[in-house]
Amino acid sequence: MAREQELQSYWKQNLQYIAILLSIWFSVSYLFGIVFVDQLDNIKIYGFPLGYWFANQGAEVIFCLLIIVYVRLMNNLDRKYDVYED
Repeated sequence: MAREQELQSYWKQNLQYIAILLSIWFSVSYLFGIVFVDQLDNIKIYGFPLGYWFANQGAEVIFCLLIIVYVRLMNNLDRKYDVYED
């Protein structure tokens, strides 16, 4: 019974990670790339408007970083709950 509770805690933590990372992804891709693009265009990075950067490159870069973060978080979580594979 204790192992079942551990696995439920594991799954709950996994869902929290997913919710947080998906919120970041949504914010970057939808809000920054579409909704707030006009306001962000007032800020320049290397001569390019920030809204343009988010719409064209930023969302993909952030998405790749989120994958790396998720992998690291899950590796740590797997070790914490002793469900990792070597």
